[in-house]
Amino acid sequence: MPDNTVMTPAALDDVARGSGVALWKQIAERIEAEIVEGRLAPGARLPTEAELSERFGVNRHTLRRALATLTEQGLIEATPGRGTFVREPPLRYPIGPRTRFSEIVSAEGREPGGRVTGSQVEPATADVAKALKIALGDEVLRIDMVRDADGVPITCGSHWYIAERCRDLDLIAAATGSVTRAMETLGLGDYRRLETRITARLADDEERRLLALAPGRTVMVVEAINGDPQRRPIQFSRARFSADRVQLVVKS
Repeated sequence: MPDNTVMTPAALDDVARGSGVALWKQIAERIEAEIVEGRLAPGARLPTEAELSERFGVNRHTLRRALATLTEQGLIEATPGRGTFVREPPLRYPIGPRTRFSEIVSAEGREPGGRVTGSQVEPATADVAKALKIALGDEVLRIDMVRDADGVPITCGSHWYIAERCRDLDLIAAATGSVTRAMETLGLGDYRRLETRITARLADDEERRLLALAPGRTVMVVEAINGDPQRRPIQFSRARFSADRVQLVVKS
C-alpha cells in the first residue's frame, strides 16, 4: 500500500460557513469526490488530522465526524500506527486444493508478509485431535501468526501440526514469515486442502488488536485441514480474516 499522500492543499479550499450544510458533511463530500474522481487512488494515505483540520479551517471534532462518515461508507480505513488510507478493493482469496497465502497475495499485485506471534508444543484438544486423526492429548505444535498484504493485516490464526513430523517448523516460520516456505524446508511443501469450514462472527478484543479493527467489525473464521499427498492430515488451522478486506472464493 503506498504511503504517499495524494491530496494537496490546492485540491481542498475552506468549507463554506453559513451555507446551511454542516461543515463535517461538506468535508466528507469533498474527500469523497477526490476518491470517486480518482484523485485519491486506492491505497493512498490521507494527510494527518492536524493537516486536514488546518486545511479546512475546522476543529478536530468536526473533522473526525467527517472521517467517521467516510469510514462507515467503506471509502477510507484507519490503521493504527500507519494512518488513514483510501480503502483497497477486497483481496480476492481463492480457496481450493492448493491454497497458499503468499501466492494468492502476490497474484493480486500486493506484497505478502507475515510474522509468528507465538508457538508452543501442547496436548491435542478434542477438535485438534479429530482433525489431525491422532489421539486426544498427543503432542502438537501450535503456531500463531498474523499475515498481511502491503502491510495491512488480513488474517490472524492458529495452526496445529503433529509435533513429531514438524520439529522446528515454528523456528523456520519465524525466520521466513511463511508457513509454506517452512513446510517446504521440512519436505512437506506439497500439502493439499482436504476440508474447509467457514463461519462469521464479531471480532473479539484480541482479533481487533491483531487485525487493527474498529469495534463492531466482523471476522470470517476459516477452519481448514491440510494433508500430504497420501491425504494424511498434517495441519489443522483456524484463521480469522477481516471480513471487509477479503473476498473468499471457494473453488471446486
